[in-house]
Amino acid sequence: MSTTTVTETAHVAHEPSPTEPAPTESPGRRLAVAFAGSKLALVGLGVLVLLVLAAVFAPWLAPQNPYDSSILDIMNGRLEPGAVTMDGATRFLLGSDPQGRDVLSAILYGLRISLLVGFGTTAIALVIGGTAGLLAAYVGGRVEAVIMRLVDLQLSFPASLIALMLVAVTGPGLGKVMFAIVAVQWAYHARTIRSAALVERQKEYIEAARSMGLSRMRIMFGHLLPNSLPPLMVVAALNIATAISLESTLSFLGVGTPLNEPSLGRLVANGYEYMLSGQYWMSVFPGVALVLIIVAINVIADRMREVMNPRLQK
Repeated sequence: MSTTTVTETAHVAHEPSPTEPAPTESPGRRLAVAFAGSKLALVGLGVLVLLVLAAVFAPWLAPQNPYDSSILDIMNGRLEPGAVTMDGATRFLLGSDPQGRDVLSAILYGLRISLLVGFGTTAIALVIGGTAGLLAAYVGGRVEAVIMRLVDLQLSFPASLIALMLVAVTGPGLGKVMFAIVAVQWAYHARTIRSAALVERQKEYIEAARSMGLSRMRIMFGHLLPNSLPPLMVVAALNIATAISLESTLSFLGVGTPLNEPSLGRLVANGYEYMLSGQYWMSVFPGVALVLIIVAINVIADRMREVMNPRLQK
């Protein structure tokens, strides 16, 4: 047998069988590859990851604990960026506020509160609104009518107005601000998942699950919910940015986080009155951090919307 014949035989032996199924790409990997197709979305993701890491490691990165009033010295107040403290021990890279608080340290700790509010309230609202929307779509009838009328009533008022009224009644504080934001946001999740679940409820796999005698809870959370998640995840990503913005608005108005634990919105408010005197750093730098968070999350959410809705892909 010639060398050419042996080579051809080996080549044929290693060819895949025509009946062998071609390897398929997992949906998660396919979405990740599609998401990575946008450089702007990757930049937004990178910025968000850096800000989250900065917030998590704030106690080790911050030159000062801005929440410890015993180490604050009013004589170090309103120092410009790059200035050194009166004792020469610390340099304020981004300046200091009227209380002698290092602005960089306050931003790092303020990031923790803003991100906690954004992700925490969205997760809670997602569970409450998602459950209510699923129940309305699957059960229907009076249950759906009651839930959706509550949703319509909630959405008929501006979110900031409802949150402001709730915080005015319950009083300022981080927990109360989070409660107010959850009370505002759950309706968006309920309406979104109900719309997606109504479409999925008519499909054959739901009828098959019913004919097999599966329980209502198993059908709702094991079959209906996973197939209704894509639009819900996009809305959840957008609501993270909305929650951070709403908390900052409440804090800027003085009804949000307390003075001794300022979020980014409170930091902007604390330095706002000094803007006209040229001491811009107390408001501008926290404001830049706030804008970076909101823009990065919105860019990520917009790319997620394009990836999960093929009709929007260019």
